Amino acid sequence: MLSHLAMWPPTGDASKGSLKGGPTMKGRVNKMSEAERNLPATGSTTLPSLSGEQGLNRYLAEIKKFPVLTAEQEYMLAKRYQEHQDPEAAKQLVTSHLRLVAKIAMGYRGYGLPVSELISEGNIGLMQGVKKFEPDRGFRLATYAMWWIKASMQEFILRSWSLVKIGTTAAQKKLFFNLRRMKKNLDAYEDTDLRPEDVRKIATDLGVSEAEVVNMNRRMMMGGDASLNVSFNDEGEGQWQDLLEDSGPLQDQIVEDAQEAGNRHALLVEAMDSLNERERHILTQRRLIEEPRTLEELSQEYNVSRERVRQIEVRAFEKLQKAMLRIAGERRLLPAA
Repeated sequence: MLSHLAMWPPTGDASKGSLKGGPTMKGRVNKMSEAERNLPATGSTTLPSLSGEQGLNRYLAEIKKFPVLTAEQEYMLAKRYQEHQDPEAAKQLVTSHLRLVAKIAMGYRGYGLPVSELISEGNIGLMQGVKKFEPDRGFRLATYAMWWIKASMQEFILRSWSLVKIGTTAAQKKLFFNLRRMKKNLDAYEDTDLRPEDVRKIATDLGVSEAEVVNMNRRMMMGGDASLNVSFNDEGEGQWQDLLEDSGPLQDQIVEDAQEAGNRHALLVEAMDSLNERERHILTQRRLIEEPRTLEELSQEYNVSRERVRQIEVRAFEKLQKAMLRIAGERRLLPAA
């Protein structure tokens, strides 16, 4: 994921819209296009990689080696990038703020996502912040980039937590990211339903309905949606879906069953020729259709008693069985005695 940082600077305008001063936490952060995330590498700085827990520890140690810029150094580098699109200047601005991204990512650990992925998403937000930073406004890059970093991480969390979006409005997103903290302040248990008075207070404070508070709390108690396509380990060997047992029959069994059903149907059709027309009709109407007709209906159709219809049905069935056994024997379809 950190290969994004080795592909600096992004080109084009990834933040078209109203974000002149930075992304707001009320709206969606404008997403970088795939083209902007995959540009040719420039500059000579080699960045540490993120992979697994050991990779994260090594990464956190490595980023401490990048120097912290003074206000004057930061201003000069930002002007160089703004006026000349200097990739080395941009890279120094990015690497000097990697610790800020890591610190912010640690604050989102409670959502059950790998810190390394949060950092990677935050680094993308940092690059966007550097790209849009205007040093002449008089504030430091960290103040400005922090909003891009947080917005990028929060969008990633919302996407990762559920295939169905947890929140689409600003109020729902605010609820998602503040519910855990507010529960702690109210001394509410993390893994239980909220008390009615707590639900009312949270709903009032955040400007959402009580039903939204209850639903969000229950979803967060269950955790995010799990994917069966996730690998067992960091090496990517196998996926959880590989462990699912297929309770259906094997393919050869399906073919064998289909052939058996075809043979039985052929025997039935041929054996029906041993019955007369009335026997075939009564047997079909009583046993071979999805909604069998009653004895009363058939007795009225043939103008005989119900008992007589029943006798014809039984006799016809016995004749049919004998005919099917005879035909199966002639074709050597019966198992050996």
